[in-house]
Amino acid sequence: MVLDIDASLHQIHSENKEEAAANYKGGYGFHPIYCFADATGETLGVLLRPGNAGANNIADHVAVLDQAVGQLPEEIAAGHREGDDPALVRRAIQVRTDSAGCTDFVSHARARNIGFAVVARSNAAIHGAISRVAFDDDTWAPARRQDGDERPGAAVAELTDHLDLSDWPTGTRLIVRREPLHPGAQQSLFPSTMFRYWGHYTDAAGDPVDLDTHMRAHAHVEDHIKRLKDSGAARFPFVNIDANRAWLAVVCFADALVRWFQLLCLTGPLAVAEPKTLRWGLWHTPARLVRRARRQVVRILDGWPSQPVLLDAYQRIAALT
Repeated sequence: MVLDIDASLHQIHSENKEEAAANYKGGYGFHPIYCFADATGETLGVLLRPGNAGANNIADHVAVLDQAVGQLPEEIAAGHREGDDPALVRRAIQVRTDSAGCTDFVSHARARNIGFAVVARSNAAIHGAISRVAFDDDTWAPARRQDGDERPGAAVAELTDHLDLSDWPTGTRLIVRREPLHPGAQQSLFPSTMFRYWGHYTDAAGDPVDLDTHMRAHAHVEDHIKRLKDSGAARFPFVNIDANRAWLAVVCFADALVRWFQLLCLTGPLAVAEPKTLRWGLWHTPARLVRRARRQVVRILDGWPSQPVLLDAYQRIAALT
């Protein structure tokens, strides 16, 4: 099971809210940190923090990870609490983070028998490792996209044997990806006029190309956070910080219900639709609920575009219940 951790800046326009503060991008508001289940997209843990909270705060990463583990069924969570015996583990868990988790957070994950994959930060050791293989074509293998097709011009290499990883948990590997430079590319791990380099540390086994593809799927968190913001997480209506924490929790609860409804009851585009699409395609459907012959009947407006999808969803609900 894969857990994804990420933080996001939530801008607000009032100075009256408790613990709201200026952030590093010049805005003002809160800086919550989330933990999502990658398979479903539901929020398993969240901490509402001041806008000036550090992005790479180890304690906050550990706290939201423990929240997430506490939300899992016992058969999955067993062996993944702090100090648990590894023999208790019945289901493997991995946590993915961006470079904010490239800290001693990985040791806390290991203490919970949880694997890790964290985006690497540029440093002299990585520069040296990449320089040793930058022009060795035999070291690099073609990179793949999420759909399995090769990404033109991109390549992946494992550099574990080219740098000292003794400060990292046993079994840590460094996987690096390079791709042709393009306008607007983010900062690279290695200065180059030809390629942008990006990499991650992980203790997972497997082929470097597969691990790179798996790690880049961490970008799903951007979609999850956007969905939460569109569902009310961008608005904090209360002055009291505890009330706003409750508000954010309720938004996450509601979003989880919608996600499971999409997964279990919808098909096609609506199964992955954004909140606004669901709002106007399903939630606002003109209909009446009538009782006839001891049955509840949903009467939908004739010609409504999403009528077949909605009726199919009702049939799936009936099958589940």
